[in-house]
Amino acid sequence: MDLFSNKLGEGNNLLPYDGEVYYYGQVIKNQQADFFLKQLLNTIEWRNDEAIIFGKHIVTKRKVAWYAQAPYEYTYSNTTKKALFWTQELQELKAIVEKLTGEKYNSCLLNLYHNEQESMAWHSDAEKKLKKHGAIASLSFGAERLFAFKHKTTKAKVSLVLPHGSLLMMKGTTQTHWLHRLPPTKYKKSVRINLTFRTIIP
Repeated sequence: MDLFSNKLGEGNNLLPYDGEVYYYGQVIKNQQADFFLKQLLNTIEWRNDEAIIFGKHIVTKRKVAWYAQAPYEYTYSNTTKKALFWTQELQELKAIVEKLTGEKYNSCLLNLYHNEQESMAWHSDAEKKLKKHGAIASLSFGAERLFAFKHKTTKAKVSLVLPHGSLLMMKGTTQTHWLHRLPPTKYKKSVRINLTFRTIIP
């Protein structure tokens, strides 16, 4: 079953069951979003992502960065990252996201996709150090891309396009019951940056 929704706003849950996903639309308008995209490209300490899968060390073309209010360590795909301290732009964006979502965040994982071929496979954000059932706010800049959810048991799917300056929030039991991904596309796409604000339990 494929479920598509264009609902906007905090009160509309995009998932039919077993989780909560809220789409706020474009919360940062184009001119300001352009500014943040440029600043993030130039000020964030980007690194190629690394993972150990079936004992093999993988280095992705996609780049990542891990920032927080303290030097928290964050482990996923059998690799550990130590957080850098917030930049000015990240603090400004965190404040915007916290005001809109009504949640508090102490860290942010950033992803840099250079083109349409760079993607993220199906996964859930269920690392042990993350606050259980806590909110994860996803803020997107740059090229619009499709973002998809798939239920772990029923295989039901929900998809939507995330444009420049848009905000989406996942919370509740979403990570327990649903996978999500950013698929590659055959259509030419320019650079995209995604920020996922989250709460680490020290």
